[in-house]
Amino acid sequence: FVRNFILLGLSNILSLKILFFLLFSLMYMLILSGNLLLILMVRLHYQLQTPMYFFLSNLSFIDICFCSTVVPKMLANTISRNQSISLWGCASQMYFHLALGATECLILAVMAYDRYTAICKPLQYTTIMDRKLCLWLSATCWVISFFNSFILTFLTFQLPYCRSNHIGHFFCEMPPLLRLSCSDIWLNELAEYISGVFIAFGSCLLIFGSYFCIALTVLKTQSTKERQKAFSTCAFHISVVSFYYGTVMFMHLRPRSSYSAEQDRIVSILYTVIIPLLKPIIYSIRNKDIKGSVKKTFCVRTLKSLNNIF
Repeated sequence: FVRNFILLGLSNILSLKILFFLLFSLMYMLILSGNLLLILMVRLHYQLQTPMYFFLSNLSFIDICFCSTVVPKMLANTISRNQSISLWGCASQMYFHLALGATECLILAVMAYDRYTAICKPLQYTTIMDRKLCLWLSATCWVISFFNSFILTFLTFQLPYCRSNHIGHFFCEMPPLLRLSCSDIWLNELAEYISGVFIAFGSCLLIFGSYFCIALTVLKTQSTKERQKAFSTCAFHISVVSFYYGTVMFMHLRPRSSYSAEQDRIVSILYTVIIPLLKPIIYSIRNKDIKGSVKKTFCVRTLKSLNNIF
């Protein structure tokens, strides 16, 4: 029965530790700056205060918190000799990681529904996606996810951990932690599968169903240019969604016999660091409204600074 755990991290080789520290520090700063910039643009510019950008700023806030539950501790453990984490620290990290990951799944599904309404029902869009519904959908996603995470975390830390306190991972994730328990974990596995099917797989089906309806509507339009633009945007969004849901479902819905510590670490890096780094690029750089708002903001700031100087 352990009181703390040892996170084995990404590597024991000193040169690789330094490389990982520098690389992930840079990526973490880019994630923070990219997502904070997007949130700031939505708050500052009235034309961006629409349902789509409301959910997009929700997604950016989730990504900031999601990475912050994992990356700072990982960086600290990389350069420190003490790689331990307390029982409560491990439970907190798992709780927020699971909660924020599930919230992201549900918010992505809500964003797909928003795009479906905007494209397939344009005349009813403002009536359907009013402020009240947007707030209700966002709050529901957060409440469901945090409640689901509480159940999974509670069940996980009710188990006795008497085999070892060494977690072969860089943070307290549910699958590697369950392998350290010396009791039957069938209830935990059942709860994890049910959660994964309803939240991850269910959200994924809703997203692909929405984009299928969008594709049918776009095909009916006469403009070839509009079709190419719509399909290009949808292709980029679907690629991000597929990448994220694929890694999450691979981690939590595959058979226990196929687990590999090294494989787990690679997959976890993909959906905790790489995908949050790519999402601001996919959702912002290819978006004319965001690019225009960024240029406008920096031009105004530059002019004000020049006026103050001269």
